[in-house]
Order: sequence, then structure tokens, then C-alpha cells
Amino acid sequence: MAKATTTPKSAPAKPAAKSPSKTPSKFVYYFGGGKAEGGVEMKNLLGGKGANLAEMVNLGIPVPTGFTITTEVCTHFYANNNKYPQVLEKQVNDAIAKLERETKKKFGDPQNPLLVSVRSGARASMPGMMDTILNLGLNDKTVESLAKKTNNPRFAYDSYRRLLAMYGDVVLGLKPETKEDEDPFELIIEDMKRELGIKQDTEFKAENLKELARRFKEVIRKKTRKAFPQDPKEQLWGAINAVFSSWMNERAIIYRKMNGIPESWGTAVNVQSMVFGNMGETSGTGVAFTRDPATGDNDFYGEFLMNAQGEDVVAGTRTPGKIKDLADKNPEVYKQLIDIRAKLEKHYKDMNDIEFTIEEGKLWMLQCRVGKRTAYAAMKMAVDMVAERLITPDVAITRIEPATITQLLRPVFDLAEKKKTLANGGLLAQGLNAGPGAATGKVVFNAEDAAAWKEKGEKVILVRIETSPEDIKGMDASEGILTARGGMTSHAALVARQMGKVCVAGCGALNIDYKSKQIKIDGIKQAVREGDYISLDGDTGEVIRGEIKTMASEVVQMLIDKKSVNPNSETIRIYNQIMDWADAFRTLQIRTNADQPDQAANAVAFGAEGIGLCRTEHMFFGAGKIEPMREMILAKTVDDRKKALNKLLPLQRKDFEGIFEAMNGRPVTIRTIDPPLHEFLPHEEKEQSELAQKMGLTLNKVKERVSELKEANPMLGFRGCRLGLIYPEITEMQARAIFEATVNVLRKKIKVLPEIMIPLVGNVKELKSQEEIVRRVAAEVMKEKKIQFKYNVGTMIEVPRGAITAGKIAEVAEFFSFGTNDLTQTSMGLSRDDAGRFLPEYVKRDIYDVDPFVAIDREGVGFLMQHAVVAGKKTRPDIHLGICGEHGGDPSSIEFCHNIGLHYVSCSPFRVPVAKVAAAKAAIDDKSNANRIRIAEIKRKLAAAKAAPAKALPAKPAPKKSVPAKAVPSKVAPKKPAPSKAAPAKKPIPAKPAPSPAKKPVMKNKK
Repeated sequence: MAKATTTPKSAPAKPAAKSPSKTPSKFVYYFGGGKAEGGVEMKNLLGGKGANLAEMVNLGIPVPTGFTITTEVCTHFYANNNKYPQVLEKQVNDAIAKLERETKKKFGDPQNPLLVSVRSGARASMPGMMDTILNLGLNDKTVESLAKKTNNPRFAYDSYRRLLAMYGDVVLGLKPETKEDEDPFELIIEDMKRELGIKQDTEFKAENLKELARRFKEVIRKKTRKAFPQDPKEQLWGAINAVFSSWMNERAIIYRKMNGIPESWGTAVNVQSMVFGNMGETSGTGVAFTRDPATGDNDFYGEFLMNAQGEDVVAGTRTPGKIKDLADKNPEVYKQLIDIRAKLEKHYKDMNDIEFTIEEGKLWMLQCRVGKRTAYAAMKMAVDMVAERLITPDVAITRIEPATITQLLRPVFDLAEKKKTLANGGLLAQGLNAGPGAATGKVVFNAEDAAAWKEKGEKVILVRIETSPEDIKGMDASEGILTARGGMTSHAALVARQMGKVCVAGCGALNIDYKSKQIKIDGIKQAVREGDYISLDGDTGEVIRGEIKTMASEVVQMLIDKKSVNPNSETIRIYNQIMDWADAFRTLQIRTNADQPDQAANAVAFGAEGIGLCRTEHMFFGAGKIEPMREMILAKTVDDRKKALNKLLPLQRKDFEGIFEAMNGRPVTIRTIDPPLHEFLPHEEKEQSELAQKMGLTLNKVKERVSELKEANPMLGFRGCRLGLIYPEITEMQARAIFEATVNVLRKKIKVLPEIMIPLVGNVKELKSQEEIVRRVAAEVMKEKKIQFKYNVGTMIEVPRGAITAGKIAEVAEFFSFGTNDLTQTSMGLSRDDAGRFLPEYVKRDIYDVDPFVAIDREGVGFLMQHAVVAGKKTRPDIHLGICGEHGGDPSSIEFCHNIGLHYVSCSPFRVPVAKVAAAKAAIDDKSNANRIRIAEIKRKLAAAKAAPAKALPAKPAPKKSVPAKAVPSKVAPKKPAPSKAAPAKKPIPAKPAPSPAKKPVMKNKK
């Protein structure tokens, strides 16, 4: 219905007489006369519009007769130098002849003309992205015949001037030449309104519209040096060509990129006999939704205009009426619409977007499609339609985009206050929306100040050029994080999402000066200084001057803040129901990436079933830990290193105790130290001098050590298992801290299941060396403490050689956890911190379909993962498999993990609900026979249980027990693995044991 505004890719042309075609011979499908050649099941071939028009015809709904040219013609068109299949012209002519018989009108007949519309129709809805032409077939002769036949000259010339403007725009390319120009046809209309002293198009009389048509033809001749074509067949082929060409216009390309629609799909073209809403006050047009697309409420929602054609409703030139007011204008038509609304929802079992025209009191349906809706509306409709028995829970889950669940969790701005601030020039800059939500606070420029200001009760935004692990304390203290550099998977973005922090990254307009403690912003006169308030919108990437009030969502208030909420809250009802269904259908377990007890507790509240990645290096930056860590790094002898490590031991042990207690028996995968040591040392001379004084060393000694540790490519340098091989005392200390914490927590009658993960393994000998240390220390602790405990030893698969030799590595590893961040970097030769300079262009040019740091590159990284899974299982059939890279929270990557047979995914705490829904969708979409049987059994049990009224929710949800795949889980509380289904456990281990066979694990996927 939207007026087309783009220039066709090539000039209008009739189909080539000779153009080879490898596609099937039928390219045109007819609908009308009470039956159609197609239906909704042919959407890929007929496009969404054509398939749904055919379906409505078959349902007995009044639809103007027409035909659809298939999407295969579009793909042929682009594959063959903008030429059509050889048989297309005849098939179109045959369809036109059939239309003529059906309507008793003739295309191009001066006395009784058949007029048609030409519209696009891709298989995926792309509203307004491609082109439409109405009233095609009018010319200087047929317009007179139409005026005489209808006894309505005003209607005839109104239709003609609309055709001239749309054809001139879409087919002939008469558009504004610069961004300052206006549409040439709109300029003519406005000039005539001024001449006549009128305001609305409806005030034009027949003679005015006739003069408009004359002026339109004149501007076409002047601009194109050609007359408007009077031959209706030439008009038709020009329009068909323009619609196919619009598949590759700029806005359509951008829309496809945003929504993941493949270019190869192409669009169909729908040619339909015209019905007219501009024939007077008994005629009209409208757009409606069978439910409210903004709120999800079960209300008929829409707008209409009398004496108008379709584009008038969306153009905004006239104020439409609410659809319910049509009951007063034409009660009979309104009742028909209500009946059609009910019929379509019952048939499609979903909310529909409809377009209609009323021609002299008769209703015609021009389109129906599954309607676009807000994320909240999608969730509400899914839950409500199950309650109405319109759909089943598995269908409901497939209708929810997993990432949109976060909209129920994020802090929000007061919208009115934000709008007011922006209107007053408050927008400072725009970056990447790396961490969703809303945050406001005072600007600080370093982690130490952030923590200190928070202790004073200040809310702060940490602003950095880029963050590093040393900033972790400040990041934790901040309401939000803003960086000038870095992408969606930069350190700032990764840690922010794990912490549930708002983050705007890669904001290149910021010029940050740490010394002067101010930010100069491109295009903004007034600098932002330390202590100034700014607000971050993590959903849009906006950086806004000033303080905008925020508040936690109801779900977060209930789960994280442990506040009582309204038990009748619609948001809580929807969230609980979706999580229950997700838990019922998914087979992947969901773990979390957490380094601190509070992060672990948050994840458990969201339903995490374990920790898939605990980064021990983040612990070393905590209070009182960085000094002994630096002492260890600066030590020259093993004894000196051990003395420093002995200071770290009780501190790290305490951290593990807190995490184990928060997880309450759920498995905890702990990665031994991973980053290169230089990251723990200060790089500024002032800080180095302070460290030298504390350590009793000279400044030169500290500088020398910093220089010794400097690496040209630290990501591929002295880190991970390599540190443990050269400095085994580090691995010993960490293993002892883990196992002593295990003993201490077990004695509190709390179950513990630690899993020690050795990073960066590319050779089984590396893993074997570290595994022997871990098992020796475990045996020593069990002997010293006179207590037995279970644990596992495994590795991260994060370098290509590790994936390739996974069969050998599985001889030692009891589990694999795919570290897909580093695996992507090492296999693709990309640095995630630097690739932001060119990756967006790669995605734009379709070199990569999506940023490989956002979604797993299935052809490359995915190939390595799948090989490692097969090889690992062949060596150790009961090996436990997971993923802990940032991809563990990405829905498409979760689907891939399900498909290759991983047991769990691990993600940031606030992405656990997203991962649950994504895992459920993957299981539902799994077409294997065994899974179909499993899904059928779940549906049976859900149906038997029936919908119970929502219960009042306790302020603090209790943890729930693990639920078998076929069972229906209880509300909200996270699944807790049953003891019998814990990860593979070992018997008491002697000082140097041989690997013992592990029990089959039932844990969810790791990193």
C-alpha cells in the first residue's frame, strides 16, 4: 500500500524473446472465481502476498481477481541480465485474458477498460520496502471512458493522476534529485492547492484533477524526454520490471540485512484487478490488525479513510479514523470485517495484518499476512493464544524471538523524560548498543575512582578508551560502561553483558583525555567532565547528557532484587509461562559465565544449571589480591613465587567457597589462569614506582620485568596452559584453592561439583601435564582433610589444533568446553578487538553473512567444532560437551550447538532466559524421529495439565530440582541437577592415577 519511492534498477522492458531458463515452466498462478491455483503452503514460490491472496480466495473471502508471477522469475531475472524466461510473456497474456473473462472488462479497451494494480510480494514480509503501482491501464482515452461509465469524472481523473505520479516515480525514476529537493509531483499538487486556496486533496474538483494529470504528463515529458506510455501493455511490463528491480533497491537491501532475509529468495509480482476506494463517500480503504500489534491485546486495531486509495492511509496527508468508527459509517461492512478477522485468526492461528478496500459499499480484501508486532506483544499473544486453545505451547515458543526476552529484564528510562532531554539537544553521541538497558550516573575515567565513588554512594558511568581485565572492579561498581573503542565482543561488551551492565562501545566520536579528565565530542561544543551526569541507552547506543531516571523491570525486581511484586502482573505472568515452556521443551542445559558469588546467584535466579566458565584471573584484581599477584610475577625464584602464591591461596579459596555456596550443588567449571602475565602489571611509571616501593625493588627492576613480559602478539603468546607448564606452582595453588574450598563447603552440608578446565590446549601433552598436577593436588587434599569428593578435569577447545586432535585430547579430558571467542580468532585469523574496522564492511558485502564474533561461523569454526565433537565421542563416548564463548548467548549459535549434539551452553547471567528460549526453539525445530516423539509426549502432558491460574509469586523463588526432558517444569525457579545426573565423577584418586571411566553426564553445555 505504501507509495513507491525508488528508482528501478534498469529501464522497463518486455520479456526477452530468447532467454534460457533452467527453472520450471509454470511461472504464473491465477486466483479468482472462487478458487486459486496456489495456497499458503506455496509461500516460497508465490511470495507471502500471493500465497495469502490465494488462501483467502480458497477460504471464500472476497478478493479481487488476479495472478502471481513467481519468485523464480525474479531469481531468473537477476541471473540472466535482467531478462525473463522465454514463456513468461505468453503466460502473462493468458492470465490477462482470464482476468478479462472474469471481470467482463478488457485490458486497454477504450470503452470498458480493465485496470490493475501491480505489487511486490516476497516470501518474508518487507512492508514498504519495494514498489507498488495502482490504476494501471488508464490513459488519455480510457480515463474518459471510466468517467463516463461510472458517471464520476472526479473519481476517474483522481485515479489517473495517481497512476501518473506512481508510474513516474517507480518506473520512470522521477524523484527528488538531492536530499533538499521534494517530490516533483507533490510540488505540483501543492502549487495547485495554493492557486485554488484549498488544503486537502479531497477538495479538488474533477477539472482540477484533470489539470493535475496534464501537468504530471508535462513534467514526465520534460524530465524523461518521453511521453507517458499510453499502451497499457507497455505500462504493465514497465511496472513488472520495476517491481522486480525494486528487490535490489537500497532500502530493500538494508531491510534484508537487518532481518536476515537472503537475497536469493527474490520477490513475486502480483497483478490484480483494481477495486476503488476513491469513488465517493460510500467507498474507502483501510489497514487493520486482528490484535493490537503494540500491546498484544485482543482488540481489533486499525485505521481507515473514506474516499481514498491505499497510500492515503499511510502517507499521513489525511487523518484516518479508528477502525471501530467504521461501525458508524457502514455497519454491514464493519460486521463483515469482524467476521473475516475471526476467520483469519482461526485459520492462520496468529495475528494478521490486513488491507481492504470498500468500493461503493462492497468489501474487498487486498492482503493478509502474519502481522509485525512489538516484542512484548509477540510474547503476550503467544501466551494468550495458548490459553485460548488457538495454538499449542511448542508453537508459542517458536513465535518468540529469544533475544527479545531481554526486554522484560532491562532497566528502563522514563520515556517522557528521555524524549524531553533529546528535544533539548541532549544527544551527545551514538555508539554500539553492546549491553542492553538504561543507565545514568556521573562520569569517571578509571576503575579505582569508580569503586571509590560508589563507596560514597555515587552512581557512576565508567568511561574508558577501552577496558582491560584490570578495570573489572570499576566495571562492577558502575551503572554502565562507555568506551571509545571496541566492538560488540570487546572486553567491555563481554564483561558488561555478564554483569548485566549497560554498555555503549565503539563510540568513535569521543575524544577521551584521562589527564584533563574530560571528553571532547565531535560536533559538540561543551565538553563532558568528570562528575558530569550522562545517560546510556544500551538498546539504541545513545549517549545522552544529564541524568535520566531509570528503574528495574518487574522481573528483575522479583528475581534479582528479591522484592515482592504484584502477583497479577501481566509481565510476570508472561515471563513465567514462557520460561516454563522453554524448560519443558529444551534438551540443552543452560549454564552461566560467572566469576563472583553475586553473578552466580543472579544466574541461578534466572534458572542457570551450573557455571560453564569461571575466569579465575578476574579474582586476582579483587581487594588485597593484585599485590601478591604482582609479587608472584616479579619473583625471580620458585620459592619466592610460592611465597606470593601462598598469600593468594586463602583469598582465592574464599572466592571459590562463595561461588560453590551460591551454586548449591550445580556443576562449576573453573578455568585456570588464562591471560598473559603482563596484564597484571602497571604500565604507567607512577604506578610502577609505587609498586617498586611496596616490593622493596628499584623502579628499574620493575621496568625490566614489564619489558621482559611484553609480547608482540600476546593473544598467541605466553598464556593459558603454557603458564602452567612453565610455572606449575600456579596450577598447584589454584587446584588447592578449588579443592580446599570444595571441602569447606561440603562440610557445610552443601553439595559441590568442581570441574577444572585447562585453557588453550593444542596438544594432549599440554593437558596431560596439567591434569597430573590437578589430580595430585586433589589426592593430597582428600588425604589431608580425610574427605572424598567428586570432580572432573577437562579442557577448552579454542585453538584449531585442539579441535583437529580432539580424539587424542579426549583420552585425558572428561569434558570439552568450546571457547568460541578464541577459536574464532585463531581459525579465521581475526582479532576481535581490531576487526571492527573492517568486519561491518565484510558483512555489508556479504563476505560474511553475520559478524563471526556474534554468531558462530558454521562453515569454518563450526566445522572444527563438529569434528571435535565426533572425534571426542569416538574416543570417550560419555564425554561432556559444552560451549562457554560469548556465542553461548546467541540464539542462532545455540541452535547450532543443539544440532551438533552439545550438552550445554554457557552465557552471561542476564542472557540465561534468552538461551533457554533459543534452546527450546532448537529442540522444537529438531525434526528427528526421536525428538518428534519427545515433543509429542511433552505436548500431551502440557495439555493434560491444562492452564492453571497464575499463582502469587514469592519474593524469593526457591531453587527447583532438575526436570527430565519430558516433564513439565514448575514456575520460574531454576533447574537443579539431581545427584544421579551430575557430571562424571571420580573415585578417590591416588597421587598419580590412570584416568577412570566416567559416568554419563546429564549436564548442560559448557563454553
